[in-house]
Amino acid sequence: MSAPGPDLQAFLKAIASETRQAILVLFATHEALTVNQVAEAVGIGQSTASEHLAVLRRAGLLDATRAGKEVYYRPDYGRMVGSAEQLLAYLKTCARCED
Repeated sequence: MSAPGPDLQAFLKAIASETRQAILVLFATHEALTVNQVAEAVGIGQSTASEHLAVLRRAGLLDATRAGKEVYYRPDYGRMVGSAEQLLAYLKTCARCED
């Protein structure tokens, strides 16, 4: 059994944090958010929010677009589902190893 690939590892790292989980939940009711909106909604500093958003973006869970001075973050639902499917496939492989 080999370790999960780098994409799956980035996904797991991204969702391992309770703060990043709370940030992802925000996008259930918001199409796009700025770093300041995320910071205020989650109750963390702007720089901390920026770091968490960067982790989520590197994992492919969020996209970012610039509009003037603001950067808007949006969920990438296709990549989220793809990562979840990769995780499921990996876990199924692990389960087969124990049989």
